[in-house]
Amino acid sequence: MKTFIATLALGCVAAAAMTTQAFAELKVGAKAPDFTAPAFLAGQPFTYKLADALKKGPVVLYFFPAAHTSGCNVEAHLFSEAVDQFKAAHATVIGVTAGKLDELAAFSTETEHCGGKFPVAADPGAKIAKSYDSTLIGKSDWSSRTSYVIAQNGDVVHVYSNLSPNDHVSQTLNAVKAMKK
Repeated sequence: MKTFIATLALGCVAAAAMTTQAFAELKVGAKAPDFTAPAFLAGQPFTYKLADALKKGPVVLYFFPAAHTSGCNVEAHLFSEAVDQFKAAHATVIGVTAGKLDELAAFSTETEHCGGKFPVAADPGAKIAKSYDSTLIGKSDWSSRTSYVIAQNGDVVHVYSNLSPNDHVSQTLNAVKAMKK
């Protein structure tokens, strides 16, 4: 019986460790906090301004934990493969992270990641992520894996949080397309 209880307790600890993401993200209908951040597009530094991007149309803002990590590599690559579909729907994509900021310039250029197709922004201290309630539990200085679709008026119209990178593109692309209907 003690072995069973110990195994059960260990399983609970493992499950908690696997679900370290905070699910307290901004809700649909909330105003997206404006931000300005240092960013890279195809390795070139610039200053990203959410307000300027919203003047052009909806914005897909996706938070990711850190450059050059397995899930984040997959997610960036999936967004880069779909970026033309977002552009066709008049939406722009921006990735934001608080992790491994010294690697963002390279991450923005590498074909297996962003491929120079969309910018990634640095979030030192996870200040932007905190304003969006998108930080990891236990690592509040890192971004969670949460994606937002922000309408041109600044309203959050879609939120998707999941540690798996696989559905963030389909979730946000479907939300962008639904806005046009």
